[in-house]
Amino acid sequence: MSPEDVALLGVQHRRGRKARPFDVRSRAPLRLGLAGGGTDLSPYCDQFGGAVLNATIDRFAFAHVTPNDEGRVVFRARDIGADESHALDAPIALDQGLVLHRGVYRHMVETYLDGRMPALTVSTTIDAPAGSGLGSSSALVVALVEAFRAALDLPLGPAEIARLAFDIERNQLGLAGGRQDHYAAAFGGVNFIEFLPGEKVLVSPLRVPRAFLNEFESSLVICFTGQSRRSETIIQEQIDGLRGMDARTIDSMHQLKADAALMREALLQGDMRGLAEILTRSWAAKQRTAKGIATPAVERLFQTALDEGAWGGKVSGAGGGGFLMFFTDPENRHRLITALNAAGGQASPAKITFEGAEAWGVPR
Repeated sequence: MSPEDVALLGVQHRRGRKARPFDVRSRAPLRLGLAGGGTDLSPYCDQFGGAVLNATIDRFAFAHVTPNDEGRVVFRARDIGADESHALDAPIALDQGLVLHRGVYRHMVETYLDGRMPALTVSTTIDAPAGSGLGSSSALVVALVEAFRAALDLPLGPAEIARLAFDIERNQLGLAGGRQDHYAAAFGGVNFIEFLPGEKVLVSPLRVPRAFLNEFESSLVICFTGQSRRSETIIQEQIDGLRGMDARTIDSMHQLKADAALMREALLQGDMRGLAEILTRSWAAKQRTAKGIATPAVERLFQTALDEGAWGGKVSGAGGGGFLMFFTDPENRHRLITALNAAGGQASPAKITFEGAEAWGVPR
């Protein structure tokens, strides 16, 4: 496909209609890391196999791909006010600027357009702050890949999109992190995901009865600590501990993986109190894998939640800030949210979503 074909964004090829210019929009959901987070890191999953339980929620990363008349490629991250423009005859570096936008664009150009750079505007927004612990950066890469999949009419399913997004973010861009976020964003829903040696990934959607999902949502409170965190330091310390076969780190990872399986069973049985107990135990295990996971702000909000009747909770993601999640009696949820907000957090309910990454065309 040529850069000129991109101006039509592939819709006419699928539908056999007269060519009309379309813009492409896409979105990919953010996720709560319920259990097993960290076991999707190499070298742990390569040697022992990892397992995570996560659920996507009603927060999204959005991407928009539009041909422009500027004769340049323009990248915008509107939620953080970043904007950059590149000439079509100059290489795009991957070590500065909006590296996620750059990485996906460059991969698509080199892989599917024979290196010929089309004049596009690629803009994004995310429904959560950077460093939220909701897998926002990986969801953004998935949304970008999904947008280009639709624009170029590529035969990629959710597994291929997740694998490609992982490769771009972790291997091509060299950004530290695990694997679960890409698969959660690509597939959506409540999933038990196993990461096995040989880079084999098994995604098992959970068939949770509707009544149990209703109780899950009604019991759930998420709370932004007000601190965005950079997870690279925490993740690198975990990786170093795994490479050095540090017994404390490995034992904690074993506990996290076991808790993922136990939490899956608790959710399938509708046992929210049991789920909360496993969540809290996993939180203790996660704190043993690296320093700085529990900050003073995290500890203050966690204690506030317990004082206000939360059954249990943990940080979503690597830790060091970002979002906390708690479970409580649904009749107590409003009081818990009010108390967390009064203590300096930004608490709210959240709903489970079941659609993964999706794209659609908008006629210009």
